[in-house]
Amino acid sequence: MRQRASRPLSRPLSRDKADTLLLLFSCGLVLLLHVGHLPAWVFPSCAAILSWRGWITFRGNRMPPRWMLLAVALLAMGGVFASYRTWFGRDAGVAMLALLLTLKLLEMHAKRDLFVALFLSFFLILAGYFYSQSIGTALVTIIAVMAILTTQLSFQYTGTVPPLAQRLRLGAKILLLSAPLMLALFVLFPRIQGPLWGMPDDAQAGRSGLSDTMSPGNIARLALSDEIAFRVRFFDPVPAKSQLYWRGIVLGRYDGRTWSPPVRPVAGQVIINTRGAPTRYQVTLEPHGRRWLFALEVPRALPVLAGNPAFVTPDLQLLSSQAINERVRYDATSFVDFDLQPNAPPAVLPQWLELPPGFNPRTQAFAARLRSQANNNEDVIHAALRFFRDQGFRYTLEPPPLGRHAVDEFLFSTRAGFCEHYSGAFVVLMRASGIPARVVTGYQGGEINPADGFLTVRQSDAHAWAEVWLDRRGWVRVDPTAAVSPGRVEQNLASVIPRRAFGGLITLDGSRSAWIAQLQRLRQNWEAVTNAWNQWVLNYTPEKQRNFFRALGFDKVDWRTMAIVMLAVGAAVMASILLPLLAGRPKRDPIDAIYQSLCRRMANLGFPRAPHEGPRAYGARLTAPDAPLPAATKAAIGRFLALYETVRYGAPEKAPLSYLSQLKTLLAECR
Repeated sequence: MRQRASRPLSRPLSRDKADTLLLLFSCGLVLLLHVGHLPAWVFPSCAAILSWRGWITFRGNRMPPRWMLLAVALLAMGGVFASYRTWFGRDAGVAMLALLLTLKLLEMHAKRDLFVALFLSFFLILAGYFYSQSIGTALVTIIAVMAILTTQLSFQYTGTVPPLAQRLRLGAKILLLSAPLMLALFVLFPRIQGPLWGMPDDAQAGRSGLSDTMSPGNIARLALSDEIAFRVRFFDPVPAKSQLYWRGIVLGRYDGRTWSPPVRPVAGQVIINTRGAPTRYQVTLEPHGRRWLFALEVPRALPVLAGNPAFVTPDLQLLSSQAINERVRYDATSFVDFDLQPNAPPAVLPQWLELPPGFNPRTQAFAARLRSQANNNEDVIHAALRFFRDQGFRYTLEPPPLGRHAVDEFLFSTRAGFCEHYSGAFVVLMRASGIPARVVTGYQGGEINPADGFLTVRQSDAHAWAEVWLDRRGWVRVDPTAAVSPGRVEQNLASVIPRRAFGGLITLDGSRSAWIAQLQRLRQNWEAVTNAWNQWVLNYTPEKQRNFFRALGFDKVDWRTMAIVMLAVGAAVMASILLPLLAGRPKRDPIDAIYQSLCRRMANLGFPRAPHEGPRAYGARLTAPDAPLPAATKAAIGRFLALYETVRYGAPEKAPLSYLSQLKTLLAECR
């Protein structure tokens, strides 16, 4: 019985297919930089087009006709317009560029189309920095650039193609050789004020963080966020956690549900009596799209921001002239022991006593009872705090909902809430007792990262407290949350309400297991690395660049000086890279070079040399009687190869290089 010969289950891909699939993979890697920044339909559309191109490659099918590509392109452009209501601008432009890159892959017919796709990929990599300049983005960029370089190299090989691993190493080597020049350009290229990858109209709105209003629940929602609000480096000993109140927004108007800034601006001069030694520190504030600057209570002087002057309001809010849409860093000095406006004019106090009519009658009656039983305002405050402490109040992120008389229900029914419930109810109670009071929101506490010593303040540290005005003492901070949950102020939020991870599946509390503690240390180390990236790379401002040039000894630092130094250093760096490469490059024998010229010329005429053919066998085929070449060309080829064979393999009478001009003359006749 005859046995059938077994056939291989799969055949290796042809070179064209392998190179095309590598190109598709590299383009997909580039598009990953933009996931989450473009409309939800763009990336699936790009993935579908890439899959379509991959299917064409595997099956060896024809490319789609132009009318079909035109229809898909028009549909894609219509989708971009529907998403942005324009075809212009940063976001719309990046979306169109991503779609056009994938569509270009469906009409590749020549090497020129390949280079268009590759350079579109490089441009898309740069566009990724419009949205993020993090370490993760930089790492993905490096991988994507290496993939694009490897793809470009793969299409350039003729003959035998090295394995993919060898091509990847060569791409990585090219990228590594460019690193010194990249570093020189980063340090020396003249910088402009503002973000390097920003645009004037990019407001970066929608940042999570504090709001200029406060109602039950909005700060509690921030407690679930581990996003970093700002980092602090202390130059003096860090104050106790109970003193780490980072002042933000002052709220004075209450409509029965929501606290908001006062309608009438507070007039008068800010008078502060300070005691003790000040604390010096530096704040690195993340962009939040508002004008608030945060500092310990109370700052001694205004922070200095380049191109964005800061000022202070009479109720001690630190504000910048423009919204904080990029990471900023400023130095500050604060006193944690102080008296704020002890001699406030009587005309400014009544607005801190206003309450909406028709709300919270039980609170009004309770305040009247406290006032009748007290000798002075301090007694009223202590009685209210004792009420919070002794009447079974709970500190929770999930309080019961409140109705029209929210403060009444909170004080006498639910008795469960977050810091905004306690501060808001306390201020209402004080105002009903005839004591000027207001709500202050900001951040409280923070966590020292042992990896770099910075204090990290997160959105989960958002807090609300109260201020009451007392005669001869001024505005005094009172935190009713501390009466209910002292651990929130003395330690941090996690000591009272443990943090959750992985969608609430894991609770990070004080008794966490060893592996969770290890995860915590890994996170701290990563945040320290990220902070170093922010401090030294992203915060390399024009002022720092000018200081660097001054440290090099340049008295006058302008763009001309920077450009000259950049060109000089860049040339030196390029020379230090290229000269060793050129020196180590193997020298080509001029005799062999002119022989290769003959082989290329014959290949252009339709007679390529086979890999196994030597000069004699190749010459015999070229000068054979049936070879369709002119007789004069055959004769010149014969003389050229005979002389080349003598020079290369025989015993020539003279030095080999002395025959070079004769070989060139014969080569000119071989046409």
